[in-house]
Parts: sequence; C-alpha cells; structure tokens
Amino acid sequence: MALVAGFVFAIMSAILGVLKSSDAYQYALSSARENPAITSALGTPIKDGFFPSGNINVSGPSGEAKLAIPISGPKGEGTIYLEARKSAGEWSYFVLVVQIEQTKQRINLLELKKG
Repeated sequence: MALVAGFVFAIMSAILGVLKSSDAYQYALSSARENPAITSALGTPIKDGFFPSGNINVSGPSGEAKLAIPISGPKGEGTIYLEARKSAGEWSYFVLVVQIEQTKQRINLLELKKG
C-alpha cells in the first residue's frame, strides 16, 4: 500500500513540476507578482499554491494552455486564470485574470500590460 501511495505521489510531483516550470505558468505568476493592485490586495510575497488545475499541451513550437493557479499572500488568496496559445515558438495570451477571493474582484492583467 505504501509503495502504491509513493508511486502516485512521485507521478503527481513530476506532473506538477512540469506544469509549474512551463513558460505560460511562470509568465502568469510573475505578472501577478508585479501588479500593484494584486500586491495591494494580497500583500507580499505572493506565492503560488501547490495544486494548479487545468492543462498544458505543447508540441515543439506550438501548443495551448488553460490553467487556474491558486495564489496567496499575507492579506488573502486569489486565483490566476490563464488561457494561451503557442504558435511559432511564442505564447499569445487571451485570458490572464486574477480573481481576489475575499472581494471577488477580477483584475485583467492583459489590459494593464497594454497600457
């Protein structure tokens, strides 16, 4: 039983490691950490949660990502929602929003990056 549990834990850790090291995940996390509205609402440092949900499919220079990434700071919690496509080796982000848990406020990180 312990061997099976250890095997499942190892598989889950490997999958989470690949997901968390992806360019799309790292971009979303750094965008949230750099945003003044999010750091004001959650405090610093902002940390990512252990269990993101969604999927990333990448095949060479193309792919897609749809993720929900839990984040938290000393003042509260939130979730980063991300939808992106990779084409010719570059990610294009279509949804990059943080929802603050306590207030349900949604902060669009793409809109703020354009301005």
